[in-house]
Amino acid sequence: MNWPKNQKSVLGEPLEICSTSPMTGFIRNGCCETGPGDLGSHTVCIQATEEFLQFSKERGNDLSTPVPEFQFPGLREGDRWCLCAARWREAFEAGMAPRVVLRATHARALEIIPLADLKARAIDLS
Repeated sequence: MNWPKNQKSVLGEPLEICSTSPMTGFIRNGCCETGPGDLGSHTVCIQATEEFLQFSKERGNDLSTPVPEFQFPGLREGDRWCLCAARWREAFEAGMAPRVVLRATHARALEIIPLADLKARAIDLS
C-alpha cells in the first residue's frame, strides 16, 4: 500500500507505535497509520479494558475472540489496539471508552472525535 509518509499524532508530533504485541494497525505494522482503503479510520490507540471489550462485543464488534485465519489473537485487558474512531466515540458517548495513547493516535481521529474528549481519556498526559 502507498501510505502517506511522516504521519502525525493528534498532538501534531510524529506518530508513535501503538502495539506490536498484539500487532495492530490497519496494515498491521504496529502504528495507527491511515490512508486509502482505511474506511473505518483505525486511528485511535486504545488500551483495552474488560468493560470496553464487552461493550464492543455487544455492539457487534467482538475484539476478544481470536480469529486465527486473520492472525488475530483476540484482545485482553491491557492490550493496546488501533480502534476505529467512530467506535471509540460511540463508547465515549456511552461512558465506556477505553483509555487512549495520544502520541500513538493518528491526527485523522480528530475528524470524528474532539481533542478534548481524547485528552479526557489519555494515558500519556503529564
